[in-house]
Amino acid sequence: MGAEMLQKGAVSARDVALAAGVSRTAVSRTFTPGASVSPATRAKVIAAADALGYHVNNLARGLTRAESGIVALIVAELDTPYRSRLVSALTDRLQTAGKVAMMINTDRSDASVEAALKQAIGYRTDAAIVLSGMPDRALADMCLRNGLRLVLINRDEAWPGTIRVRLDDEEAGARAARTLLRVGSERPALASSASATASLAARAKGFRAVLAAEGVVPIEAVFGATSYETGLALGTDLFSREARPDGIFCVTDLLACGVIDAARHRFNLRVPDDLSVIGFDDIPQAGWEAYGMTTFRQPVTAIAEACVAWLSGPAAGTEAETVRLSAEMVWRSSVAASGR
Repeated sequence: MGAEMLQKGAVSARDVALAAGVSRTAVSRTFTPGASVSPATRAKVIAAADALGYHVNNLARGLTRAESGIVALIVAELDTPYRSRLVSALTDRLQTAGKVAMMINTDRSDASVEAALKQAIGYRTDAAIVLSGMPDRALADMCLRNGLRLVLINRDEAWPGTIRVRLDDEEAGARAARTLLRVGSERPALASSASATASLAARAKGFRAVLAAEGVVPIEAVFGATSYETGLALGTDLFSREARPDGIFCVTDLLACGVIDAARHRFNLRVPDDLSVIGFDDIPQAGWEAYGMTTFRQPVTAIAEACVAWLSGPAAGTEAETVRLSAEMVWRSSVAASGR
């Protein structure tokens, strides 16, 4: 019985073996990923387990095998469309790989976040994925001190034995600037939130660099959270200025949605006739007819696959690894076709 008895305590692996007419070892091999067992034996064991209502207690099994299959997702801004899509892709890939995701929401900046992570570690969590955003690096330090394998998505930090999955954010920002210049923008602007994440900073850096090379100083508005409401406020601020921008790069689509609505509904501006707008992320709303947003697509599936492939492979060495992915530009109607 032991490690593979149901937590409810009723049906054991020995009971399944007797019902299926096989050995106790055959039952164990049937429920061990990668173990060799004949199709006929597997079918008999599964049928007996289903009839008896038997399930492996994976938490107990993890105690004996020194691994649980649990991966903690350390997440901020879970309610944003991009973040929720990434979490969905990660959990899907983790489940396919036979792992279990445990969510740690870091939006609150109090002791409850650290307590939640300690609780997850107490379940013998194998690894942690730190998503982009603002989770405190101290949480990643705690993971490493407790022997967890660590994946960092769109983060600057690098520790030995970890992997970073990064996008070419700076190049995307540079391409956004070149595009606005190509459509004849004379007063290009940058709209960003005050969430100074590595990704947002890199996009802004690339945008500014291209304009600086052309002797152009962008109009800038930077404040607030990364939200639609902030986009409305940024747009209202920018379009209230005497030197009103005629092209805007918004470092996320949520901000761009707010900027477009401010332009149209508060200032009667036409997109793209009076104003070109470029976003970043390619959230579902970007493709809605109300926005038709030209943007950069986050390769969500590729990000999730890179993370899970690394976690499913052999233990990392002493070097930090980096996987770099590209953000494809998606053309819609918020920028004139001549910008392509």
